[in-house]
Amino acid sequence: MMSHVGEMWCYHWKWKLQHCLCLFATYILYMQQAAHGCYDCRIVLTDPSGVFTSPCFPSDYPNSQACKWIIRAPHGFIIQLTFIDFDIEEAPGCIYDSLTLDNGESPMNLCGITAKGLSYNSTGNEMIVSFKSDFSIQKKGFNASYVRIAVSLRNQKVIIPQVPDVDAVSVAETVSVPELSQFTLCFEATKSSNDDNDDWKVFSYTDALSKEFFSFGKMTKGHFLSISGTQCILENALPRNAEFFTGTFQQLCVIGDSFSGSIGIYAKSTYHIVYCPGIFGKVIPGNGRLVLGSNSNEVNSLNGDIYNFRLWNFTMNAQTLANLSCDVKGNIVDWENEFWSIPTSALKAENNLSCGSYLIPSSTIEPTSCANLGSLCQGGLFYRISIVVFSSNSDATLKVHDVVAEWLNRTFQNWNYTVYVVNISIHPGSIKEGTREKRSIKSFGVLALLVYNATNNINLEEEDIRQKLISNNGTMEGGYKIHTVDVDPVEKCLAEENPPNYFWPDTRPTVTNFTLCHGSSVQTASRTCYLGLQNYTSYWGQPDLRNCTENAADIANQLLNLTGEGQQLTSDKVNDVVQKLKKIVNDEEIDESLGSTVVTIFSNILTSSDSVLAASSSEALKTIDALALKIQFTGPSMSISTRNLALGVSSINSTSFKGGSFSVSPQNNASDFQIDFDKDQTNAIASVVLPPSLLKNLSQDEFEVISRAQFTFFNKNGLFQDAENPADLTSFVVACSIGNITIQDLQDYVKVTIKHTKIQEDPKPTCVFWDMNKNGGSGGWNPEGCQVDTESNENETVCLCNHLTHFGVLMDLQRTVTQIDPQNTKVLTFITYIGCGISAIFSAATLLTYIAFEKLRRDYPSKILMNLSTALLFLNLIFLLDGWIASFDIDGLCIAVAALLHFFLLATFTWMGLEAVHMYIALVKVFNTYIRRYILKFCIIGWGLPALVIAIVFASANTNASHVYGKQLYGKDANGQGGDDFCWIKNEVVFYVTCAGYFGIMFLMNVAMFIVVMVQICGRNGKRTNRSLKEEILRNLRSVVSLTFLLGMTWGFAFFAWGPLTLPFLYLFSIFNSLQGLFIFVFHCAMKENVQKQWRRHLCCGRFRLADNSDWSKTATNIIKKSSDNLGKSLSSSSIGSNSTYLTSKSKSTTNTYCKRNSHTENVYLDKPSSKFAQEDGEQTSIIPVHQVIDKVKGYCNPHSDNFYKNIIMSDTFSHSTKF
Repeated sequence: MMSHVGEMWCYHWKWKLQHCLCLFATYILYMQQAAHGCYDCRIVLTDPSGVFTSPCFPSDYPNSQACKWIIRAPHGFIIQLTFIDFDIEEAPGCIYDSLTLDNGESPMNLCGITAKGLSYNSTGNEMIVSFKSDFSIQKKGFNASYVRIAVSLRNQKVIIPQVPDVDAVSVAETVSVPELSQFTLCFEATKSSNDDNDDWKVFSYTDALSKEFFSFGKMTKGHFLSISGTQCILENALPRNAEFFTGTFQQLCVIGDSFSGSIGIYAKSTYHIVYCPGIFGKVIPGNGRLVLGSNSNEVNSLNGDIYNFRLWNFTMNAQTLANLSCDVKGNIVDWENEFWSIPTSALKAENNLSCGSYLIPSSTIEPTSCANLGSLCQGGLFYRISIVVFSSNSDATLKVHDVVAEWLNRTFQNWNYTVYVVNISIHPGSIKEGTREKRSIKSFGVLALLVYNATNNINLEEEDIRQKLISNNGTMEGGYKIHTVDVDPVEKCLAEENPPNYFWPDTRPTVTNFTLCHGSSVQTASRTCYLGLQNYTSYWGQPDLRNCTENAADIANQLLNLTGEGQQLTSDKVNDVVQKLKKIVNDEEIDESLGSTVVTIFSNILTSSDSVLAASSSEALKTIDALALKIQFTGPSMSISTRNLALGVSSINSTSFKGGSFSVSPQNNASDFQIDFDKDQTNAIASVVLPPSLLKNLSQDEFEVISRAQFTFFNKNGLFQDAENPADLTSFVVACSIGNITIQDLQDYVKVTIKHTKIQEDPKPTCVFWDMNKNGGSGGWNPEGCQVDTESNENETVCLCNHLTHFGVLMDLQRTVTQIDPQNTKVLTFITYIGCGISAIFSAATLLTYIAFEKLRRDYPSKILMNLSTALLFLNLIFLLDGWIASFDIDGLCIAVAALLHFFLLATFTWMGLEAVHMYIALVKVFNTYIRRYILKFCIIGWGLPALVIAIVFASANTNASHVYGKQLYGKDANGQGGDDFCWIKNEVVFYVTCAGYFGIMFLMNVAMFIVVMVQICGRNGKRTNRSLKEEILRNLRSVVSLTFLLGMTWGFAFFAWGPLTLPFLYLFSIFNSLQGLFIFVFHCAMKENVQKQWRRHLCCGRFRLADNSDWSKTATNIIKKSSDNLGKSLSSSSIGSNSTYLTSKSKSTTNTYCKRNSHTENVYLDKPSSKFAQEDGEQTSIIPVHQVIDKVKGYCNPHSDNFYKNIIMSDTFSHSTKF
């Protein structure tokens, strides 16, 4: 019984357990079906556009979900995914619930609400979206729409293949590359940051036999461009030791020109030119194969990406490259699909490419475009229409574009306003939950662009458009209804400056604004305000500056019209025209046609008044000369004749040149002139005859480059305005030159014959040439090298010149108008000559005094003073004789005198500077100062430095010393009359550098030394004397005056002779500097006590004569007192050695308790004798300051000892014990 019951109990529970398991399995199956029943979330989407959501959206998504959507599109398309709504459980790193988006490049995890409203693009034609949820916390999830977008090559970069001929990227076979003698190549590239390889190529161009003719890359020497076997290293344009290409795209443009042998590199807004003579004349052959990367295994390909590769068969300049936009297509190769053969694996789409723009998918019904409307869009008023429509139809997504486009066109078709819908874009949208009746309702956002051309000036308000759309809501087919309507006017492009100096005002969309090119009154630049077709907002396009760098012939024709008859030209307009012509001549190739236009423009300009031409005359002349040098012509010669200007160019053979001639004469019954070459000059109004010896003095290099001779004739003289010499020009002006070289110092004269524009009854002509270097580069007339021939008469002047340039004839030619009246000029001349005479006499007296008395010249300061006096003496003597020597009219003698005058002037400056240096050494740098052969070194500097300067001047002048030194006329009055010949420096550069600059350096040094020395002297005098304040001031004043003349401080008056102070400082300069020798004699010779004693001993007689030893006792009584006083009294370096300062410059360094007596036979000791007393001549000693020597002597010696004073006075050893 119990067994049966047990069996029954077991069976009962087995049945219950099976029933429970069945119920549990049924529940699990039901829950899975319920979860998956919300939405099938593992599908592949291939439609052009669509919408998908998280499971059960907008309700919360279930737990434990693992969804995956694969969105695919054909090749040539990318996927654009937009999250309309997004709410997923948020956590750090999205570790719980998350959406993973794989765009083909790098997966990203999304959670929270941050992705709402954002769009993401795939890099290829596939995008994978994965969604997962955990076992807890649910959110609403997401609602996403996708659309297939056609992608052009502009939106894709190319991964450069690393293995040649495996998935190679090359130009399509349908593209034929022509022969290239000029090219412009632009591309953008990146380089992997983990690649250190410095040997790679970006591209390679080969022929059918795989021979490389064109490539760009890098090797150990640096970046290179290879053209037809020639490698050009771009070392100055691209970095050698650093990478130009980085992880971000860098644009590089390479410009090659085989005609000039140059390579241009435009990178990072900078243009460099690299000259590579090896490519001169080389041509890159056509019909080759262009591949990206290397074409062989020997050299690696650039490990990176490339983009926007474009090639043109012409060169671009820097400004064109700076304005190069994405719209400028390469005429040989462009970055478009039809130009390339690219495997799919090498293509990669990106959003941030410089020229990328996605194509909006089109529908079968297209709205009218601005291209079809023509001028109706230009300047029209644009309105941005934003509409949200919804539909419950299952196929609403497929038909929405066509239905909305048709409805918009129909709505505005028969309206009172002439409006056009020019663009429509539609994307899936969402509407508020309260408006949904069913979950199957779908909403779409519509953006449309409306243009209204107010031809009848009737305003169209935004509200009118809005009401029109609302009123037609019921006419929309397919079950679509309007939910919201917004209408806004499209904003103007705001005013801005771009690039610098180009200002653009507020501008309506599609309107093009124009402004003058910077620095031009003729050419214009333009800029258009565009409409963005993605969001219908306005934006500025790139400025179009092509007219600012347009074709030279077009610019010349515009300038020709601007300067034609009846045009009123101002100074600014003429200057602008000249600058434009200068740019044309300098930058462009000038053929005969363009040259004729330029000459005609200059002829038109010459009709303007002199005041209008003044500002631009110098530039105009230089441009005309450059034009004659650059113009290209065929045949032996060419000429261009206009009303006011004629130009002739003739080919010459330098090896067989036997002379030549140019002449200009009026044409019969015509206002223009005719230029003749090597013909009869009987009726010529101007002619130039070139001698056979014209080319004899040229160097070999100059001789080889000569190929042409240029001749220019000016009927008007407005370009020749000499502001400093307003003289009367009485002739036409002719110019002649040989190539681009300077012809001067000819053996045989160039004969220039010029008709007078005015008949001269009593002609006194002067032949002159236009010197471009005069008047600060603005030019002026110069008679140098030209003379009037005896064949001249009242109708014409014949000039004989030893150089080539612009020639003319002046009457009463004057030099710079003097600012000093004739009376003051005579006074200054009188002061100068009298002063120089007096200075020469007293300089000689000073020199003779020190030569005659041996005791005066034992010390160094006296020797320096003798050298200074010598330089001053010869400076004054040569100055006084200069005018007389110039009257002999001997060029060589005049050059020698001018050079000697220059030499002694520099020597005077130098010795004044050495006086200051010695004074500084003696009074300031007194400790441990040792200079071996002191005076010898000073003499080498004092006389050698000026000689070196003169030698350099002669060496720089080569054999043409007459260009530096020579005879000139000085002292002319305001009328250009009078004046005297004087031999002096003719070259202004030499004068300002070697005279004014040289003295400026010495003057600054002497001023510094003057201040330092005066501080030292005043400080010591104040501490060591008991003089009254008046005595101290007078003593210091005498010191100042003494040093002023010794150091040449008065020469500094020349720096202050400017403006209203010119005349006073000229008088001060003339008086003090011409009498410098006198002042030096008075202060540094006549007023010195030891000089007076020598005079009285040897030159006086009777009661004035002084005995040889009469000054011992007197000097001994006062020596200690005067030892300090003389420091202030004898301020010159000459006095430093003769009085108490005499000890400073040459004292022997005493060690203990002795004083030395220079008897040459015995030494007197006042204490223990020292073994170190007698120092051999030549032993090194230190200079000790005067007051320290005196203090030592006063401390160790008996001040009442006669022997002490005798030793101090008589000792010559104090003058010679210290060697320098």
